Amino acid sequence: MKIATNKLSDLYEFYKTELLTVYEESELYAIFELVCEHYLSYTKTDTRLKFHENLNQSDVLKIYDTAKALKKGMPIQYIFGEADFYNLKFKVNSSTLIPRPETEELVDLIIKEHQTIKQETLNILDIGTGSGCIPITLKKHLPSAKVTGVDISEKALDVAKTNAKKNNVEVEFIKLNILDLSQILNLISKFSLIVSNPPYVLKLEATQMDNRVLDHEPHLALFVEDNDPIIFYKRIIDFCKSNLTEKGTLYFELNPLYASEVENYANDSNLFNFTELIKDMSGKQRFLKAQKK
Repeated sequence: MKIATNKLSDLYEFYKTELLTVYEESELYAIFELVCEHYLSYTKTDTRLKFHENLNQSDVLKIYDTAKALKKGMPIQYIFGEADFYNLKFKVNSSTLIPRPETEELVDLIIKEHQTIKQETLNILDIGTGSGCIPITLKKHLPSAKVTGVDISEKALDVAKTNAKKNNVEVEFIKLNILDLSQILNLISKFSLIVSNPPYVLKLEATQMDNRVLDHEPHLALFVEDNDPIIFYKRIIDFCKSNLTEKGTLYFELNPLYASEVENYANDSNLFNFTELIKDMSGKQRFLKAQKK
């Protein structure tokens, strides 16, 4: 289908023709609003008020090409090369996961629980940092804290470093495989807060996932082997024995299917005064909080 004119309304008709087999119309219109915000700097109100106005050819081509990429299943965040997270902008690409709303909930929980304490006493470690959205956002809102992010992927760390500069914060990033004991022993710092959103999707769950995730997001950051679904949580809990300070706090984002298993492992470690499973906004057991003895 050709676009009839350069009017925004005709571009949206093109989007419906191309993409209504992929998205519900309400979702498609919300994506179209994001496209208009990204390329035209339009607010939602602008999009409505200027719906029948003509655009220049350069903007038409950008919006047209975005529709073609969306039809191939590419997530809108990868097309834009950025994602919103906790009112900040983050560069994302195929080396990093797209930040999820559940992770925003985790960050919000941590910020609210630590804004009133002496932040200079906070030494924060984020394990499996990806785009850096967790440590960068924590540093932005807890500016006196010392913050470190680690990841196994050099490419992800490059993105995280770019995002720290983009958001004007200082975060140290280190390449580290949390499953490699020899590497862990080299990280001798003690942290008062450890947070992680590690890989937690079972490979057998892949058949239930959207192809937009499977075909474009990094499997290294998504999937864990079916025979040991909580391996990352176990290694991080073990890591806390030597690297989490007394009264220090551990936070996890969880696969709800294995939340109880992670909590049981934490309790059996005898490291913590308490453990607490916390539900997300959907009512699923999504987070674990634990305080070391």
